[in-house]
Amino acid sequence: MADRMVAEIDPAQLASAQTDFATTQSVGQARMASLHGGSTDSLEVYPNVWAGPGLVRGGAGTALVGSYAEVADRIAEYHAVGFDEFILSGYPHLEEAYWVGEGVMPELRRRGLLAPAPGGGTPAVMSSFR
Repeated sequence: MADRMVAEIDPAQLASAQTDFATTQSVGQARMASLHGGSTDSLEVYPNVWAGPGLVRGGAGTALVGSYAEVADRIAEYHAVGFDEFILSGYPHLEEAYWVGEGVMPELRRRGLLAPAPGGGTPAVMSSFR
């Protein structure tokens, strides 16, 4: 999916976004742009952490990519250094919500990182990390 998203980026849109990012006064945006340098060649900036979304949109632009277990590994790693809450989004939104709910959340529960779902089901939103 990540490779397909990059393949669909219009080169003119990429160039325009990179010009905007190069002139920003936002330190955060400059840091995001430095992750990929405007290039589509090397977007995995850490295992399973992909900087592709930041190529053409402002703001936070990294994504967790990989299998259910790999994404859970990265969430567990963030949790181990002190992150207790996450805001997750994906493209397309509905499909990604199902993907997380059906695969990542059960993996996090298995590891004891996510409270059991009320009534034994899988809620649409992660409620609390331990």
